[in-house]
Amino acid sequence: MAQTLAVSIVIPAHNEADNLPRLLDELEAAVIPQLAQEVIIVDDGSSDETRMCLATASAKWRWLRTLRHDKQAGQSTALINGIIAAQGELIATLDGDGQNDPADISALLEAREGYGRIGKPLLIVGERQHRHDNWVRKVSSRIANKVRGYFLADYTPDTGCGLKLFQRSEFLDLPRFNHLHRFLPALFIRAGGEVISIRVTHRARDRGQSHYGVNNRLWVGIIDLFGVMWLQKRRISEKAVCLEEALSDNGKQE
Repeated sequence: MAQTLAVSIVIPAHNEADNLPRLLDELEAAVIPQLAQEVIIVDDGSSDETRMCLATASAKWRWLRTLRHDKQAGQSTALINGIIAAQGELIATLDGDGQNDPADISALLEAREGYGRIGKPLLIVGERQHRHDNWVRKVSSRIANKVRGYFLADYTPDTGCGLKLFQRSEFLDLPRFNHLHRFLPALFIRAGGEVISIRVTHRARDRGQSHYGVNNRLWVGIIDLFGVMWLQKRRISEKAVCLEEALSDNGKQE
């Protein structure tokens, strides 16, 4: 039986061959083995040299595990498959573009350790400070966060930050759908959990090209918003049915 690891780091990557070597070096220096013993990178159907880059890195770093999609399936699917494959009880996620600092994972772990309540789902989310993005990404992200916050009441200032920490089993209990990663705070709250935001570093993208803009971040996110709102209402209905059944059972006992 394989040994259960305390923390698994899951990183989705699409066409990030230029950024992954630096990111892996940083993980080795700041995270492995102090905070985690396993890193899973999911190559989401990259068309650049990501596959070759990861093959070389796997031969160098024993803690690195890699998965690959033959065709691009999206960030949420990459995250889901990486988390399913993970051996750790806790999952830390970050983006593969190098804009998240792996050293900030320690801040997320400290926040979790300092959390007093036990027995309810908990999501720790990074809140990017002094964002190094172009104005299109900043504006679309700001609007999307405000819209989500208004309709979903997820109380999270930066749902789009790739740095997150949660328990593997709690994530796997969530509904799964495309673009799931944008709505994790609302889904954890729907499950009766809480969300804590922690300020983290944000860095400029030195290499490669951003995969997000107005069309695939703002408008698609708004469409998905209605689906999550439906999930929230369905959850309330399920609780009402359970309460009605419980009251009915009590009546029978009397």
